[in-house]
Amino acid sequence: MVERATSLWWTHGNFPFHDIAPLMTRSLDPLLAIMAQLRDPERGCPWDRAQNFATIAPYTIEEAYEVADAIARGDMMALKDELGDLLFQVVFHARMAEEAELFAFDDVAAAITDKMLRRHPHVFGTAEISSVTEQNKAWEAHKEAERRARPRHTEEPESVLDGVALALPALLRSVKIQARAARIGFDWPDATGVFEKIEEEVSELKSELARNAGPAALEDEIGDILFAVANLARKLEIAPEAALRRATAKFERRFRRVEALARQRATGTDLAALEALWQEVKREER
Repeated sequence: MVERATSLWWTHGNFPFHDIAPLMTRSLDPLLAIMAQLRDPERGCPWDRAQNFATIAPYTIEEAYEVADAIARGDMMALKDELGDLLFQVVFHARMAEEAELFAFDDVAAAITDKMLRRHPHVFGTAEISSVTEQNKAWEAHKEAERRARPRHTEEPESVLDGVALALPALLRSVKIQARAARIGFDWPDATGVFEKIEEEVSELKSELARNAGPAALEDEIGDILFAVANLARKLEIAPEAALRRATAKFERRFRRVEALARQRATGTDLAALEALWQEVKREER
Protein backbone atom coordinates (compact mmCIF):
# COMPACT_ATOMS: atom_id res chain seq x y z
CA MET A 1 0.00 0.00 0.00
CA VAL A 2 2.76 2.45 0.92
CA GLU A 3 4.86 1.65 -2.15
CA ARG A 4 1.85 2.04 -4.44
CA ALA A 5 1.06 5.40 -2.88
CA THR A 6 4.45 6.86 -3.78
CA SER A 7 3.84 6.44 -7.52
CA LEU A 8 0.32 7.89 -7.66
CA TRP A 9 -1.34 11.25 -7.40
CA TRP A 10 -3.79 10.43 -4.70
CA THR A 11 -7.11 12.21 -4.32
CA HIS A 12 -9.58 12.13 -1.50
CA GLY A 13 -12.80 13.76 -2.63
CA ASN A 14 -11.61 17.18 -3.78
CA PHE A 15 -8.38 16.99 -1.80
CA PRO A 16 -5.21 16.60 -3.93
CA PHE A 17 -2.76 14.27 -2.23
CA HIS A 18 0.13 14.46 -4.70
CA ASP A 19 2.08 17.08 -2.73
CA ILE A 20 2.91 14.69 0.10
CA ALA A 21 3.36 11.50 -1.94
CA PRO A 22 7.17 12.02 -2.20
CA LEU A 23 7.35 11.85 1.61
CA MET A 24 5.97 8.31 1.61
CA THR A 25 9.07 6.52 0.34
CA ARG A 26 10.12 4.54 3.41
CA SER A 27 8.24 1.38 4.17
CA LEU A 28 7.25 -0.02 7.52
CA ASP A 29 7.43 -3.53 6.10
CA PRO A 30 10.52 -4.62 8.14
CA LEU A 31 8.87 -3.60 11.42
CA LEU A 32 5.59 -5.24 10.43
CA ALA A 33 7.51 -8.41 9.54
CA ILE A 34 9.29 -8.41 12.92
CA MET A 35 5.94 -8.09 14.69
CA ALA A 36 4.48 -10.96 12.67
CA GLN A 37 7.46 -13.15 13.59
CA LEU A 38 7.18 -12.26 17.28
CA ARG A 39 3.55 -13.41 17.19
CA ASP A 40 4.22 -16.53 15.14
CA PRO A 41 2.43 -19.46 16.90
CA GLU A 42 5.38 -21.83 16.47
CA ARG A 43 8.58 -19.77 16.34
CA GLY A 44 7.53 -16.51 17.96
CA CYS A 45 8.32 -15.05 21.38
CA PRO A 46 6.30 -16.68 24.18
CA TRP A 47 5.69 -13.32 25.86
CA ASP A 48 4.51 -11.59 22.68
CA ARG A 49 2.28 -14.52 21.74
CA ALA A 50 0.61 -14.44 25.16
CA GLN A 51 -0.50 -10.80 24.91
CA ASN A 52 -3.90 -9.40 23.96
CA PHE A 53 -5.37 -5.92 23.56
CA ALA A 54 -6.08 -5.54 27.28
CA THR A 55 -2.62 -6.63 28.44
CA ILE A 56 -0.83 -4.40 25.93
CA ALA A 57 -2.94 -1.28 26.57
CA PRO A 58 -1.03 -0.27 29.76
CA TYR A 59 2.27 -0.43 27.83
CA THR A 60 0.78 1.78 25.12
CA ILE A 61 -0.17 4.39 27.70
CA GLU A 62 3.25 4.10 29.37
CA GLU A 63 5.05 4.67 26.06
CA ALA A 64 2.96 7.79 25.39
CA TYR A 65 3.98 9.17 28.78
CA GLU A 66 7.63 8.39 28.03
CA VAL A 67 7.33 10.38 24.80
CA ALA A 68 5.99 13.30 26.83
CA ASP A 69 8.80 12.88 29.38
CA ALA A 70 11.50 13.03 26.69
CA ILE A 71 9.94 16.24 25.35
CA ALA A 72 9.73 17.76 28.83
CA ARG A 73 13.42 16.99 29.39
CA GLY A 74 14.36 18.35 25.96
CA ASP A 75 16.10 15.06 25.11
CA MET A 76 15.59 14.70 21.37
CA MET A 77 17.61 11.49 21.03
CA ALA A 78 15.44 9.90 23.71
CA LEU A 79 12.39 11.27 21.90
CA LYS A 80 13.44 9.41 18.76
CA ASP A 81 13.66 6.15 20.70
CA GLU A 82 10.41 6.74 22.57
CA LEU A 83 8.52 7.54 19.37
CA GLY A 84 9.78 4.24 18.00
CA ASP A 85 8.49 2.44 21.08
CA LEU A 86 5.12 4.14 20.69
CA LEU A 87 4.98 3.23 17.00
CA PHE A 88 5.71 -0.38 17.92
CA GLN A 89 2.66 -0.34 20.19
CA VAL A 90 0.50 0.67 17.22
CA VAL A 91 2.04 -2.12 15.16
CA PHE A 92 1.42 -4.60 18.00
CA HIS A 93 -2.27 -3.73 18.27
CA ALA A 94 -2.69 -3.79 14.50
CA ARG A 95 -1.07 -7.24 14.28
CA MET A 96 -3.40 -8.70 16.89
CA ALA A 97 -6.37 -7.19 15.07
CA GLU A 98 -5.16 -8.69 11.80
CA GLU A 99 -4.88 -12.12 13.42
CA ALA A 100 -8.49 -11.74 14.58
CA GLU A 101 -9.47 -10.72 11.01
CA LEU A 102 -10.69 -7.32 12.22
CA PHE A 103 -8.35 -4.94 10.42
CA ALA A 104 -4.65 -4.58 9.56
CA PHE A 105 -1.97 -1.90 9.85
CA ASP A 106 -2.75 -0.60 6.35
CA ASP A 107 -6.34 -0.04 7.46
CA VAL A 108 -5.13 1.94 10.47
CA ALA A 109 -2.90 4.10 8.27
CA ALA A 110 -5.67 4.61 5.72
CA ALA A 111 -8.18 5.56 8.42
CA ILE A 112 -5.98 8.26 9.94
CA THR A 113 -5.04 9.53 6.48
CA ASP A 114 -8.70 9.89 5.56
CA LYS A 115 -9.44 11.60 8.88
CA MET A 116 -6.65 14.16 8.53
CA LEU A 117 -7.70 15.01 4.98
CA ARG A 118 -11.33 15.27 6.00
CA ARG A 119 -10.59 17.48 9.00
CA HIS A 120 -8.30 19.88 7.11
CA PRO A 121 -10.41 21.14 4.20
CA HIS A 122 -8.61 24.49 4.50
CA VAL A 123 -5.35 22.73 3.58
CA PHE A 124 -6.51 20.05 1.14
CA GLY A 125 -9.67 21.73 -0.11
CA THR A 126 -11.22 25.12 -0.67
CA ALA A 127 -12.33 26.05 2.86
CA GLU A 128 -10.75 29.12 4.45
CA ILE A 129 -9.63 29.22 8.08
CA SER A 130 -7.48 32.09 9.25
CA SER A 131 -6.83 31.45 12.94
CA VAL A 132 -6.16 28.74 15.48
CA THR A 133 -9.45 29.55 17.21
CA GLU A 134 -11.41 29.03 14.00
CA GLN A 135 -9.56 25.76 13.36
CA ASN A 136 -10.31 24.49 16.87
CA LYS A 137 -14.01 25.18 16.37
CA ALA A 138 -13.99 23.52 12.95
CA TRP A 139 -12.08 20.52 14.33
CA GLU A 140 -14.63 20.00 17.09
CA ALA A 141 -17.46 20.35 14.57
CA HIS A 142 -15.87 17.66 12.39
CA LYS A 143 -15.47 15.37 15.41
CA GLU A 144 -19.08 15.91 16.44
CA ALA A 145 -20.32 15.11 12.92
CA GLU A 146 -18.21 11.95 12.85
CA ARG A 147 -19.54 10.84 16.23
CA ARG A 148 -23.12 11.28 15.05
CA ALA A 149 -22.39 9.31 11.89
CA ARG A 150 -21.01 6.29 13.77
CA PRO A 151 -23.38 3.40 14.46
CA ARG A 152 -24.46 3.34 18.10
CA HIS A 153 -23.96 0.18 20.16
CA THR A 154 -26.26 1.18 22.99
CA GLU A 155 -29.93 1.94 23.36
CA GLU A 156 -29.23 4.89 25.64
CA PRO A 157 -30.08 8.31 24.15
CA GLU A 158 -27.25 10.37 22.69
CA SER A 159 -25.41 12.71 25.03
CA VAL A 160 -23.12 15.64 24.44
CA LEU A 161 -20.71 13.77 26.74
CA ASP A 162 -20.45 10.76 24.41
CA GLY A 163 -16.99 9.90 23.13
CA VAL A 164 -14.82 11.17 25.99
CA ALA A 165 -12.44 8.26 26.59
CA LEU A 166 -12.63 6.62 30.00
CA ALA A 167 -8.90 5.87 30.05
CA LEU A 168 -7.81 9.52 29.86
CA PRO A 169 -5.92 10.91 32.87
CA ALA A 170 -8.52 11.97 35.43
CA LEU A 171 -7.76 15.71 35.31
CA LEU A 172 -7.78 15.79 31.52
CA ARG A 173 -11.02 13.82 31.31
CA SER A 174 -12.72 16.08 33.84
CA VAL A 175 -11.86 19.15 31.75
CA LYS A 176 -13.14 17.51 28.57
CA ILE A 177 -16.40 16.53 30.28
CA GLN A 178 -16.82 20.07 31.60
CA ALA A 179 -16.11 21.56 28.18
CA ARG A 180 -18.70 19.27 26.59
CA ALA A 181 -21.34 20.34 29.12
CA ALA A 182 -20.43 23.97 28.44
CA ARG A 183 -21.38 23.49 24.77
CA ILE A 184 -25.04 23.49 25.71
CA GLY A 185 -24.71 26.33 28.22
CA PHE A 186 -24.11 24.37 31.44
CA ASP A 187 -21.24 26.56 32.63
CA TRP A 188 -20.41 29.58 34.78
CA PRO A 189 -20.17 32.86 32.85
CA ASP A 190 -16.75 33.53 34.39
CA ALA A 191 -14.30 32.18 36.97
CA THR A 192 -16.00 33.92 39.93
CA GLY A 193 -18.63 31.22 40.27
CA VAL A 194 -15.98 28.52 40.22
CA PHE A 195 -14.12 30.11 43.13
CA GLU A 196 -17.36 30.02 45.10
CA LYS A 197 -17.86 26.38 44.15
CA ILE A 198 -14.36 25.48 45.36
CA GLU A 199 -15.05 27.20 48.69
CA GLU A 200 -18.34 25.30 48.96
CA GLU A 201 -16.64 21.96 48.30
CA VAL A 202 -13.86 22.66 50.82
CA SER A 203 -16.52 23.52 53.42
CA GLU A 204 -18.28 20.23 52.73
CA LEU A 205 -15.02 18.33 53.20
CA LYS A 206 -14.45 20.05 56.55
CA SER A 207 -17.96 19.06 57.61
CA GLU A 208 -17.30 15.43 56.70
CA LEU A 209 -14.05 15.47 58.67
CA ALA A 210 -15.82 17.01 61.67
CA ARG A 211 -18.29 14.13 61.79
CA ASN A 212 -15.51 11.54 61.35
CA ALA A 213 -16.82 10.40 57.96
CA GLY A 214 -15.41 7.22 56.43
CA PRO A 215 -12.91 6.96 53.57
CA ALA A 216 -15.60 6.70 50.87
CA ALA A 217 -17.25 9.98 51.89
CA LEU A 218 -13.89 11.76 52.14
CA GLU A 219 -12.84 10.46 48.75
CA ASP A 220 -16.08 11.77 47.30
CA GLU A 221 -15.51 15.25 48.73
CA ILE A 222 -11.85 15.33 47.68
CA GLY A 223 -12.97 14.36 44.19
CA ASP A 224 -15.46 17.24 44.15
CA ILE A 225 -12.71 19.68 45.11
CA LEU A 226 -10.37 18.39 42.40
CA PHE A 227 -13.17 18.53 39.84
CA ALA A 228 -13.94 22.13 40.79
CA VAL A 229 -10.25 23.13 40.63
CA ALA A 230 -9.97 21.52 37.19
CA ASN A 231 -13.01 23.54 36.16
CA LEU A 232 -11.32 26.74 37.38
CA ALA A 233 -8.25 25.89 35.32
CA ARG A 234 -10.46 25.40 32.25
CA LYS A 235 -12.16 28.77 32.79
CA LEU A 236 -8.72 30.42 33.08
CA GLU A 237 -7.53 28.53 29.96
CA ILE A 238 -4.86 26.70 31.95
CA ALA A 239 -4.20 22.98 31.37
CA PRO A 240 -4.58 21.47 34.87
CA GLU A 241 -2.43 18.45 34.00
CA ALA A 242 0.44 20.73 32.95
CA ALA A 243 -0.10 23.00 35.96
CA LEU A 244 0.07 20.08 38.38
CA ARG A 245 3.17 18.66 36.68
CA ARG A 246 4.84 22.06 37.01
CA ALA A 247 3.85 22.37 40.67
CA THR A 248 5.14 18.86 41.38
CA ALA A 249 8.42 19.61 39.61
CA LYS A 250 8.76 22.83 41.64
CA PHE A 251 8.16 20.96 44.89
CA GLU A 252 10.67 18.28 43.88
CA ARG A 253 13.31 20.87 43.02
CA ARG A 254 12.85 22.75 46.28
CA PHE A 255 12.69 19.64 48.44
CA ARG A 256 15.92 18.25 46.96
CA ARG A 257 17.56 21.57 47.86
CA VAL A 258 16.13 21.31 51.39
CA GLU A 259 17.62 17.82 51.71
CA ALA A 260 21.00 19.09 50.51
CA LEU A 261 21.01 21.96 53.01
CA ALA A 262 19.92 19.67 55.83
CA ARG A 263 22.86 17.35 55.10
CA GLN A 264 25.35 20.22 54.85
CA ARG A 265 24.25 21.82 58.11
CA ALA A 266 23.25 18.70 60.02
CA THR A 267 20.10 20.51 61.09
CA GLY A 268 18.02 17.40 61.62
CA THR A 269 14.74 16.50 59.99
CA ASP A 270 12.13 17.66 62.48
CA LEU A 271 9.30 19.62 60.93
CA ALA A 272 10.39 23.03 62.27
CA ALA A 273 13.91 22.64 60.85
CA LEU A 274 12.65 21.46 57.48
CA GLU A 275 10.11 24.30 57.30
CA ALA A 276 12.83 26.86 58.01
CA LEU A 277 14.97 25.41 55.22
CA TRP A 278 11.96 25.35 52.91
CA GLN A 279 11.36 29.06 53.44
CA GLU A 280 15.06 29.72 52.83
CA VAL A 281 14.95 27.81 49.53
CA LYS A 282 11.87 29.77 48.45
CA ARG A 283 13.73 33.01 49.16
CA GLU A 284 16.68 31.79 47.09
CA GLU A 285 14.44 31.33 44.07
CA ARG A 286 12.92 34.80 44.20
